[in-house]
Amino acid sequence: MYRTAASRLRSLKDHVRGRIPAATRFTSSSAVATSSYSSGGLFSWLTGERSKSSPPLDFPLPGVSLPPSLPDYVEPAKTKITTLPNGVKIASETSVSPAASIGLYVDCGSIYESPISFGATHLLERMAFRSTRNRSHLRIVREVEAIGGNVQASASREQMGYTFDALKTYVPEMVELLIDCVRNPVFLDWEVNEQLLKVKSEITDASKNPQGLLLEAIHSAAYSGALANPLLAPESAISRLNSTILEEFVAVILYENFRKIILLLGLVLAASGVEHEQLLSVAEPLLSDLPSVPRPQEPKSVYTGGDYRCQADSGDQRTHFALAFELPGGWHKEKEAMALTVLQVLIMLLGGGGSFSAGGPGKGMYSRLYLRVLNEYAQVQSFSAFNNIYNHSAIFGIQATTVSLHSELQLFDSRNFTSSFSHESSFGSAMSVTSASDISIEDACIWIQGSDFVSKAIDVAAKELIAVATPGEVDQVQLDRAKQSTKSAILMNLESRMIVSEDIGRQVLTYGDRKPVDHFLKAVDDVTVKDITSIAQKLLSSPLTMASYGDVINVPSYDSVSNKFKS
Repeated sequence: MYRTAASRLRSLKDHVRGRIPAATRFTSSSAVATSSYSSGGLFSWLTGERSKSSPPLDFPLPGVSLPPSLPDYVEPAKTKITTLPNGVKIASETSVSPAASIGLYVDCGSIYESPISFGATHLLERMAFRSTRNRSHLRIVREVEAIGGNVQASASREQMGYTFDALKTYVPEMVELLIDCVRNPVFLDWEVNEQLLKVKSEITDASKNPQGLLLEAIHSAAYSGALANPLLAPESAISRLNSTILEEFVAVILYENFRKIILLLGLVLAASGVEHEQLLSVAEPLLSDLPSVPRPQEPKSVYTGGDYRCQADSGDQRTHFALAFELPGGWHKEKEAMALTVLQVLIMLLGGGGSFSAGGPGKGMYSRLYLRVLNEYAQVQSFSAFNNIYNHSAIFGIQATTVSLHSELQLFDSRNFTSSFSHESSFGSAMSVTSASDISIEDACIWIQGSDFVSKAIDVAAKELIAVATPGEVDQVQLDRAKQSTKSAILMNLESRMIVSEDIGRQVLTYGDRKPVDHFLKAVDDVTVKDITSIAQKLLSSPLTMASYGDVINVPSYDSVSNKFKS
């Protein structure tokens, strides 16, 4: 039946073709392609034949011009920098994206605070994009929403940034609003009070984040001077700022001080995705009237090391601790700073992280620290490295969380170890075991140890730090893996417009110029195993900084832990 149908269709196709003159069928190459494609497609599908008149793939189609091929190498956009007569720098980098990110970066932060103004940086971050001399807060919100923009502010210990992200067709509006919000804030009383309530809420939320509290505690214990100032507003400062006198201080004196900071310290307008000539034509009239004054010296910070302990009263059955050391020089000693970054990634790639980290089951299960720490000790909930690099100093260390389980064990039959054993799991829910097959004597001993395991965990952390500083402990395979991960993180971060804008602003504030990404990639490639060992030894030769939070009763003394790194 199928053969008969195919034969009839083939006869019908030949009969139809026979009626059409040859001159009509092949008057042009386009007709050839169209005819063979339209008629041959259906009949070929029905009969199983292939069209013999289809043009080859390299056949040029009339009226279609081929676009030029992409070059083998596309040179990355260069950052252009212009310094105004008053010292303000304007920097930009073009991109093919239809959007632009513009930021104002000021060389000020919590290091410039005095004891009477503790918390000012945190409050200024919250007061960003509020009412100015020229705009109300409502108008600012409406103008940003009208162009589909996004604004945000960030504060660190050494720098503050105000960024605006929107389509590049609105560059003039973005620059004008951004500069107005930074130069002309008025700090209305009711807005200050509103933001103080939010600052209080942030302090409450921060108290539930032990890892963040440890980093703040590390700085306060490690340094004497500017870097010891809290980045998060202390509760005592907030309570003072709530009074009528200090509300006036925030509304008037703090405003004047902030204006002086902007005038005296470095100010950079940085943009990603904007032509430099366009940015300069818009920003120069708005910034050229700032007076030119000498830049003061950055406040001094002296690393001393120290100990911080806080016994949590929230019922948290965990002990959080951190061990840290200093590397002098900071970003101004670039080679050592890059080696320190690779060292942090190296520690993480050796298996650091949480026992229940993101990335799926089995992530890092065969790495060094997983096998030697997380997989070996059930009480270690997380184990990771951290570093903070500043202009003239850097701090590096390991932070960990151990579970403090207060267990109760009742033996009903010592011969088969049938028991009723309960404890609080790491998720905070009660678990019970009622069968001898569910638990071994070794597991029971692990849980019974309770909070005194923190001493063992500190020994493990010290052992891993000393191992990295020991020649031969880090091999080339581990280092290559860490370097590739570091370069990958750099490149992926720079895919974001806002991060590119921030990178331009912060580099110009630090170095006076922006170094190309290839410069940092080469710096990472140049790190050797010997460099890692040397940096680790230099770190461990500095005084120890130790911080603990939670159940700290069994945390060893500072001297006993410090002596582990001196032997």
